[in-house]
Amino acid sequence: MKLKVCGMKYQDNIEHVAALQPDYLGFIFYEKSERNFDADNIPKLSTSIKKTGVFVNAEIEFVLEKISKYNLQAVQLHGKESPEYCVNLQYAFKEATAKKKNLLPGNNADLKTPTNVEKLEIFKVFSIKDTFDFSVLKPYENTCDFFLFDTKGKLHGGNGYTFNWSVLNNYPSTKPYFLSGGLGLAEVEAIKAFTNSKASKYCYALDVNSKFEIKPGLKDISVLKTFINKVFTN
Repeated sequence: MKLKVCGMKYQDNIEHVAALQPDYLGFIFYEKSERNFDADNIPKLSTSIKKTGVFVNAEIEFVLEKISKYNLQAVQLHGKESPEYCVNLQYAFKEATAKKKNLLPGNNADLKTPTNVEKLEIFKVFSIKDTFDFSVLKPYENTCDFFLFDTKGKLHGGNGYTFNWSVLNNYPSTKPYFLSGGLGLAEVEAIKAFTNSKASKYCYALDVNSKFEIKPGLKDISVLKTFINKVFTN
């Protein structure tokens, strides 16, 4: 199982978390979030760590701009983005990349797209509390790479508590998903039980955030390291 650490904000802290070798690091590009990332750059990371931009109902041009500026490898859509939005984002990314490589006519030197990312991973987020209508997933089956299940709350993520994971016993898809929402040291035994349950069959990764923070965006390295050792090495 993979690990994503989300809501990164501070340069030194990013480097310290990256030293723990998570599979994904998440950077939130949403001005209403306390974890909004607005630094000029992201420190150089191991190529094994995928930089993930988190967006909420953002214009596609804005997403492409952030992909280009920070060389993001994945995008997490945390709003009400439609299946068509996901398709259009992937198409716009591929078209812009091709133009950058002079594979299409009309190359634009100022085009906001990366030059060294071949495949953009798209996560579509769905919020759950005690029940969930899985039929809403069907239109997204062929438009995103992963689903991400988070806890329904007042915020777009980072609410700090878990949802009823048994709901995922009825997961009808084979698409891999991220489990998010209130994961921390107190949930270690529950996570271990979950990984041995039917619900975890297609669980690709755990996504952690607020339970490891000293303040919004600043992760406690020792607590995070303990979590990794308990969940991923035992």
